[in-house]
Amino acid sequence: MNDHPIVEFRGITKRFPGVVALNNVSLAVHRGACHGLVGENGAGKSTLGRILTGIYTADSGQILVDGRPVHLASPRDALDAGIGMVHQELAFCENLSVAENLCLGQMPAAGPFLAGRRMIEQARERLAAVGATIDVEQRLGELPISQQQVIQIAAAVGRGARILIFDEPTSSLSHAESQRLFDLIKRLQRDGVTSMYISHRLEEVFRLCETITVLRDGQVVATRPTAELDEASLVRMMIGRPYEAYFPSHLEAKPGLELLRVEGLSSPGKFRSVSFTLHAGEILGLAGLVGSGRTEVAEALFGLDPMARGRVFVEGKQVAITGRTAGALELGLGLVPEDRKRHGLVLSMTAKQNITLPILGRLASMGWVHSSEEDGVARRYFDLMHVRAPSMDVISATLSGGNQQKVVLARWLAADCRILLVDEPTRGVDVGAKAEIHGLIDRLASEGAGILMVSSELPEILNLSTRLLVLRQGRIVGELSRPGYSQEAVMRLMTAVTAD
Repeated sequence: MNDHPIVEFRGITKRFPGVVALNNVSLAVHRGACHGLVGENGAGKSTLGRILTGIYTADSGQILVDGRPVHLASPRDALDAGIGMVHQELAFCENLSVAENLCLGQMPAAGPFLAGRRMIEQARERLAAVGATIDVEQRLGELPISQQQVIQIAAAVGRGARILIFDEPTSSLSHAESQRLFDLIKRLQRDGVTSMYISHRLEEVFRLCETITVLRDGQVVATRPTAELDEASLVRMMIGRPYEAYFPSHLEAKPGLELLRVEGLSSPGKFRSVSFTLHAGEILGLAGLVGSGRTEVAEALFGLDPMARGRVFVEGKQVAITGRTAGALELGLGLVPEDRKRHGLVLSMTAKQNITLPILGRLASMGWVHSSEEDGVARRYFDLMHVRAPSMDVISATLSGGNQQKVVLARWLAADCRILLVDEPTRGVDVGAKAEIHGLIDRLASEGAGILMVSSELPEILNLSTRLLVLRQGRIVGELSRPGYSQEAVMRLMTAVTAD
């Protein structure tokens, strides 16, 4: 790593209506480094990255690249300065081919026509530069997210980017896909590419980064060499207080009456013969590798799978669930989906409107919603979830990931759901918000709700769950109960590896 800074932020301030996102932020990123940027949701990490890539413009302050002041008024300006970004939410034209996406904006031409063969060759060269072998003529939307992410990196590097900002790059990746991404980042670093790595997953930051900058409430708290930090001290700087792992209190009481019973639930190509019970006051964990059928089971129970077959009982009464989300709501089921942006929220609506969306019928008479009642209900759960926003009328798309997740949870609290299907409840959420969400899930169970929780984070699901079901290739292959389960035991069931 060269000691000469390749990027310097000097006194960067950025305001949005009702909030100061960044306040006088100054830091330096050294050439060839992998520099970590951490903080709670809303701390300003992504905003700083978007200013460096020309998506936002700072209200005041200065950016220097390679010692020279630059004005980054657009992503084109950033690319011209050698800066690219790997976004958490991939921004591609899914209906175009890989080659067309890689060359978008720089299409090779032969006179007035597209030089198709040259475009394919150029796309292959860009993928080869990052060590990837992907069919460039395939439609991009047909590829898994991990490969789309590699294409995003190849597009940036192929256009001359020597500075890359990674914004929560592993939020939608499996463990194996994440490992491949880490190897690619290290390879790029050896080739002289500088990285800024934004992530809530602290183990990744410690693994990849030589230096870490902590942001809190839009200000720099500290910049330290990674070797001088441990996880506890880093979290303390992030949230401004000591952090203790959440220990669930619902385990102190015995589970109550049966709320949900599933018998022989199957869906072609997704899962088969899934059977279990869920009781009041219980958190039932659902573990498995990506593709094991975890999410699909939760979606089927919420009525999202028209092909699902089997017997489902809610509070002892057999019910029909196939393709009937309205029926699921009437029965007191709520779903916190894996992808909150695409399936959990109407991003163009306000936080208040999203919270009250499932219960508008209760708040209306003669077809008119009573505004005062809507405000009262939304305010109660908005405050209960500690949503960090200027007001309930903020557009949901402008909220940070953790606050969006709180709004999704607030919706189902407002709907008085007794059975909550929770899929990846803390994906992309910082440690402070994670503890709050864990506390809320535990409290709901303590108050008599039954919760089916899907999570890829084994420490999370092991810590919170009363019991744990493990799926592999669409079938339940084991059930574990406290205190007899461990990460090792769960991994053996997930992967079909037997103990020595």
